[in-house]
Amino acid sequence: MDYLLGTYECKVDAKGRLPLPAAVKKQLVEVMEDGFVLKRAIFQKCLEIHTMDQWKKTMAKISKLNRFVKKNDDFIRRFTAGVKVVEVDAAGRVQISKDLVSFAEIDKEVVLVLNLDVIEIWDKDEYEKAIAVDLEDFAALAEDVMGDKDDEFELP
Repeated sequence: MDYLLGTYECKVDAKGRLPLPAAVKKQLVEVMEDGFVLKRAIFQKCLEIHTMDQWKKTMAKISKLNRFVKKNDDFIRRFTAGVKVVEVDAAGRVQISKDLVSFAEIDKEVVLVLNLDVIEIWDKDEYEKAIAVDLEDFAALAEDVMGDKDDEFELP
């Protein structure tokens, strides 16, 4: 699977079922049968869908943490809070549990953001707030993050 790409608007039904757009399913076809992990995001009030392979790699790193160090134990507990293994059902939907719907304040309209190796699920209003940045602020952020990588980073 290559990097995931795209932004899609969808609707979650009253039971928390999220129908995946055809373009999303097409990008996930290689990993669909393995299932996915659905979890809270760390830095934003949204949810994340991880492929099972990517999740196993993440958990392999986390499993190396010493659980007898309190901050490590606290991190693991918070990182895995609300984690659910989910599958795409026969109708092409993913079930979002009530606790995760509540965490992300998902109403009905959502935005799926395919972001390299993870799919973010945002309440539409929260997503609009998150991306509403001043162009000069974003330019400064881009320079801070990517500007000093002269030899390591090249645009096509």
